[in-house]
Amino acid sequence: MQQLVQTLLDGVGSGMIYGSLALALVLIHQATRIPNFAQGEMAMLSTFVAWELIDRGLPWIAAVAITLALSMAGGYGLQRGLIRWVERSPHLTQVMVTLGVFMVINGVAGLVWGYLPKTLDGPVSSGSLRIAGVTTSWQVVGMVLVTVGMLLLLYLLFSRSRLGLQLRAAAQNPTSARLAGINVGRAYGIGWGLSAVVGAVAGVMVAPQTGLEPNFMFPILLYAFAGATVGGFSSPGGAVVGGVLVGLVEALTATYVGFIGTELSLTVALVTIVIVLLVRPDGLFGKKEVARV
Repeated sequence: MQQLVQTLLDGVGSGMIYGSLALALVLIHQATRIPNFAQGEMAMLSTFVAWELIDRGLPWIAAVAITLALSMAGGYGLQRGLIRWVERSPHLTQVMVTLGVFMVINGVAGLVWGYLPKTLDGPVSSGSLRIAGVTTSWQVVGMVLVTVGMLLLLYLLFSRSRLGLQLRAAAQNPTSARLAGINVGRAYGIGWGLSAVVGAVAGVMVAPQTGLEPNFMFPILLYAFAGATVGGFSSPGGAVVGGVLVGLVEALTATYVGFIGTELSLTVALVTIVIVLLVRPDGLFGKKEVARV
C-alpha cells in the first residue's frame, strides 16, 4: 500500500510538470489554433536565459522576473514577426514552421551554451518532505503550488478582465472581433507571449530536477502534448488535469508493468495520444467546435 501511495504521489508530481507545459500549448492553440511544437524549446531558451542571469550574479527572483519579461516579449515578437504569416496556411505548413523554430532554437542554444548539463537552483529547498512513510521533494510541492497558481491567474485573466475577454473574442471569431474594434493581431501576439511566460515558468521549475541542457524539455513536451490531448486543447484546466493523468499512468506503468520500466516510458505518452484521438478526439474536457458550412 505504501508503494502505491508513493507511486501515485510521484505521478502527480510529474503530471504537474507536464500539465504546466500543456497549459502553455493550450494557450497558443486557443489564441491562434496553431499546434506549437517549439513550445518546449521556447521554455528551454528562457531557462537558459535565467541561468545566465543568475550565473552573472543576479538574485534568483530578479533573474526569473527579467526572464519572464523577455519571454513575454519574445513570444509576442515571434508571433508578429513569423507566425502571423502562416496563420491562414494549411495545418501542415504551420506544423513545419514550428518544427523549424524548434530546430533553430535548439541549435542556437547548443552553440551558445553547449550540451553539457548545467545546474540551476530552484526557488525552494531541494530537501525531502516525509509524511506517514511517503517521501516527496519540496521542489515537487513548489511545482504543484506554482501550477495551481498559474491556472488561477489565467482563469481570472480570461474571465474577469477586459484583456482576457478580448483575447477570447479574437480566438473564437476573429472577424467579429475586428468589427468590434479589437486588434486581433495584437491579441494573437499577447496569447503567444503568455504561453511563452507559462513555458518559462515550467522550464525554471523543471531544470533543478533534470539538469539544464538543450534537449531537456523534449520528453516533457511529448508528455505535455499527451496531457493536452487527454484534457482537451480547448480547456486550460483540462490540460493540467490531463497532464496529471498522464503522469499517473506513466508512474503506474513504470512501477507495475515490468517490461515498460523507465526505458519505454515515452511510449506511454504516444500510446495515450493515439487512444484518446481514437476514442474522444476533443479530450475529456474539450468542446466540439461548431462551424457554419
